[in-house]
Amino acid sequence: MNTQGYGDKIAARHAQTVGQGPKIAALDDSEMSGEAREIVDGVRASAGAGPAGIMPEYMRMLAKHPGLFRAQMDTGKLFFNGLISPRERELAVLRIGWLAGAPYEWGEHVKISQRYGVTSEEIERAIIGSTAPGWSEHDAAILRGVEELIGDFAISGETWDILAKSWDEAQMLEFPSMVGQYVAIAFIQNSVRAALAPENSGLNLR
Repeated sequence: MNTQGYGDKIAARHAQTVGQGPKIAALDDSEMSGEAREIVDGVRASAGAGPAGIMPEYMRMLAKHPGLFRAQMDTGKLFFNGLISPRERELAVLRIGWLAGAPYEWGEHVKISQRYGVTSEEIERAIIGSTAPGWSEHDAAILRGVEELIGDFAISGETWDILAKSWDEAQMLEFPSMVGQYVAIAFIQNSVRAALAPENSGLNLR
C-alpha cells in the first residue's frame, strides 16, 4: 500500500497543531491529586496500558478544567469498555485522527490499535480510508461511516445497512457517539497544540 508523498503536508500540519509549544501550560505532575491519577490509570488500563509513572502532559493540561477532565476520562473509559470491539473502535479512531489531521490522537491510537490486532498494513490503509482495497465489507463500512459523519454529519442508508448486519441497535447508537467523542478530542488537542510524547511522532507514526 503506497502512502508516500505525505511528508510536506504532515510537516505543515505539525507546525500548525504541535509546533511552537502548547498554548496552555500543563499542571506540574506533583499537582495531580491521587483521585486524578486513579481516574487516568483506569482509562489507561481500559486501553491496555499500564499505570502512568508521570501523568501524560495532555491529561495534566486538561486537569485545569476538573469537570471537563472527569467527563472526558469517564467517556473515554466508556468507549474503551464499549459494545464495539476494540479492533473496530481503533479502525474508526485511526480514520478520525487522520481526517482531523490530529498528530497527538493519530500517534497515540497507532500504538493502541496495535495492541488490539490492527496490522501495519491496516494502519496504512486507514490513511486512504474506506476506498482502499483489502477491507472486508464491514470494516470498509466502519471507515466510510466515519467519513460520512465528518463530511455530512450523518451515516448514509447504505452504510447503516451494512453495519447493521453485524451490529445490534445499541452498537449502532454507540458508533456515532464514539466518533463525536474522538472528533471533540482532536478539536482540543489540535487547538491547544498538545505536546507529543517522545515515542509519539504524530502523523508520521505507522
